[in-house]
Amino acid sequence: MKAGGILMWPILLCSVLSLAIVAERFWSLQQKRIAPKNLVGKVWQWEKVGHLNTKRIQDLGVSSPLGRILAAGLVNRAHDRVVMKESIEEVGRHVAHELSRFLNTLGTIASITPMLGLLGTVQGMIQTFSVITSRGVGDASTLAGGISVALFTTAAGLSVAIPSLMFHRYFRGRVDELIITMEQEALKMVEIMHGMREKEGTTGNTP
Repeated sequence: MKAGGILMWPILLCSVLSLAIVAERFWSLQQKRIAPKNLVGKVWQWEKVGHLNTKRIQDLGVSSPLGRILAAGLVNRAHDRVVMKESIEEVGRHVAHELSRFLNTLGTIASITPMLGLLGTVQGMIQTFSVITSRGVGDASTLAGGISVALFTTAAGLSVAIPSLMFHRYFRGRVDELIITMEQEALKMVEIMHGMREKEGTTGNTP
């Protein structure tokens, strides 16, 4: 830190923030927390035995992001497919935005830390040439300060930027995968609900 100069401090701050975001996103974007398995099957069982009431729908809505999406459709289950899908899509947009939380910050860190390292390099070179101008090149120790600033800040900036960019890309892909999974589960629920209603309607009309 001392050899790299003052620009090492914002780079260090970016590294701490990046690490915190990565840890939080790994925790928050787990499959079991976002889109638990067999949730649609559980909803279908409730509907089948007549236990799908307002209280269960409310509990479902706060259980997980997928539960929130399914609950939005279940509130409108008495309407046709179009109304159910529209309500699901509306809530789904909000959920997708929440899943991407902090990813813009992580992407910004990946972009600015190389710039901070480059700024440190320029600062180190300016310092080095100032020493050369005033003292010449006879004593290498007088040049070491500027050169160390240039090298350390560049290395530190890249050391933060490269993993930040990798994790940013990974989490973007993870969010897209989870959104597709939730969309498929929600559409499955819509088809199950309306399939049951159409079956019951056909049975009821049979003489």
